[in-house]
Amino acid sequence: MPIYAYGCARCGVQKDVMQKMSDAPLTRCPECGEESFSRQLTAAGFQLKGNGYYATDFKSGGKPKTEAACPPCAASGSCPVAG
Repeated sequence: MPIYAYGCARCGVQKDVMQKMSDAPLTRCPECGEESFSRQLTAAGFQLKGNGYYATDFKSGGKPKTEAACPPCAASGSCPVAG
């Protein structure tokens, strides 16, 4: 069951209430008794943290590709470009 944040516009009291999604929203304030109790808009209760969820979790696995040696490097064993 979700937890909804409620606040009273009249007296300022704030409460968290666990309700079914099908339950009607509360309107009567439990402190002052006025019909000014309403649901508040709040931030989500979770955060995604870490490095690249897409890159680490959903891409197909496999070994990283190594660069193929150019023909002069393969023949001589040293790279004339890199020095």
